[in-house]
Amino acid sequence: MKSEKPNQFSRTVFPAIMLLLAGTFFRVIRVDLAPETLPNFAPLMAAALCGAVFIPGWMGLVVPVVALLVSDALLNLHYGVPVVSSQLLWTLPGYLIAVGLGWIIRERRGGLLAILGGTLLASVLFYLITNTGSWLGLVSYPRNFAGWIQSLTIGLPGYPPTWVFFRNSLVSDLLFAAFFLAVERMIVPVRMESTKAIPA
Repeated sequence: MKSEKPNQFSRTVFPAIMLLLAGTFFRVIRVDLAPETLPNFAPLMAAALCGAVFIPGWMGLVVPVVALLVSDALLNLHYGVPVVSSQLLWTLPGYLIAVGLGWIIRERRGGLLAILGGTLLASVLFYLITNTGSWLGLVSYPRNFAGWIQSLTIGLPGYPPTWVFFRNSLVSDLLFAAFFLAVERMIVPVRMESTKAIPA
């Protein structure tokens, strides 16, 4: 009886945590492997949302946010900027929104459409929040409506347009969310099997 619970955890929750960490730290690895290929192709919002959906209890809220913050710190170290930067004021709310949406979907037992819709909404909100933060924080942007639109579309000279960043992050988010859900569906029979093995 006592060995069932750890075994069930390792066969259901552990794979979900590993997928979450793989999706989150993919952004760190790709900076060295292919920095110019598909900029911003990293499933941040999908990792945060799916982590909250599929990892039970408090871990579903804490693990995604901590993983994202650690990946932020590693990227900052890579680029030689302070580990904790002002950008955190804009990224952290985006992470929390994605986790909150995942929590709502979990409580309502949402399926594929709910998860993909939540991922889409989280990606759009993250894009709006972080680019608005860049518009407010970077002196290169004019402090007017045109400057805000610039931050959401073409960005600053010398960098890919911000709409390209959004497109790549959105595609990676939706692909990862679908993959995460497919893996979870493969694990469900294992979960049900483990439940049946426990005598009533």
